[in-house]
Amino acid sequence: MFIIDGHQDIAYNALYFGRDYRHSVGETRAREAGGTHPNGIATLGLPDALLGRVALVFSTIFTEPITSPVALSDLTPRYKTPREAYRYGLDQLDYYNRLADENDTIRLVRTQKELDAVVESWTPDKPAADRKLGFVLLMENGDPILEPRQFDEWYGRGIRLVGPAWAASRYCGGTGQPGGLTAEGEALLDVMASYNAILDLSHMAEQAFLESLDRYTGTVIASHSNPRRFRATDRHLSDEMILRLAERGGVMGIVLFNRFLSETWQKNDPKSGVPFATILDAIDYVCQLTGSAEHVGIGSDLDGGFGVESIPEGLDSVASLWEIGEGLRQRRYSESDIEKILSGNFLRKLRETLPA
Repeated sequence: MFIIDGHQDIAYNALYFGRDYRHSVGETRAREAGGTHPNGIATLGLPDALLGRVALVFSTIFTEPITSPVALSDLTPRYKTPREAYRYGLDQLDYYNRLADENDTIRLVRTQKELDAVVESWTPDKPAADRKLGFVLLMENGDPILEPRQFDEWYGRGIRLVGPAWAASRYCGGTGQPGGLTAEGEALLDVMASYNAILDLSHMAEQAFLESLDRYTGTVIASHSNPRRFRATDRHLSDEMILRLAERGGVMGIVLFNRFLSETWQKNDPKSGVPFATILDAIDYVCQLTGSAEHVGIGSDLDGGFGVESIPEGLDSVASLWEIGEGLRQRRYSESDIEKILSGNFLRKLRETLPA
């Protein structure tokens, strides 16, 4: 059994905050000790991911528009034009390629064959030293795609999942900026479907989310979104949205940010204000609503603008993700359902879509 994490901003942290993913969480924390980091106290690092049995990560190419309601950090660029977004996106793509080229433990996963190689490295007969960590590249915000037909270039470079929005983009409404699919957005979805790419509905405005489920003929997920039952904002999914996603066989990844798991928790509140059990509650909510364990996974978003001080009590780093399985076991989830939640559901989506 291993874990697939549906959302980590690894290149974003490396390029704009100097966080070397090859270093352990402890090394990064020691280097940053005594200061205040925009993304909080670090939780990501390759050694810790392997320790926590994380085998695959949907690794983002994230670009932030100048038109977004709030700037994430003074250290990160905000694009004014699609051409700028394209350049920032390529910078992050280049980082992932360099990381994989320079470290044999990290593999870019673009095909079924590459996926098989990573999964097989986690079989019980393989020594821990031989385990691989696969990156499946996810574009979070579609604006680096200069026009719908230019998705061909990004797919050729390894992008296998696209979330058209973060805030609003040229393709659709997004978080805090409502709206449906634009004409360009409809065209982008059609091009993506022709490549059998995965459509990531996280951050899409509710109107765009529902329109996309009606239009998109390919595989759909919400890589990092929580039920609105826990946080009632447009960033998350209503019961109707969750059920519509499930009807399409989709999977949503639970975000491990206290502010997304509680209506009352605020920045600088103690992390104990959101107990570990809340993660299990959110997973269980989706299972009960949809009637099965087929439609939920983990989309941690660790180091995505928050750190260890802002994740539930009992979690310390990416290595702690393994504790979610034990928590589900204590709630009498079956081993087969635990495996689906930790990895199997997202793995099924990859099997449906990656080329040979």
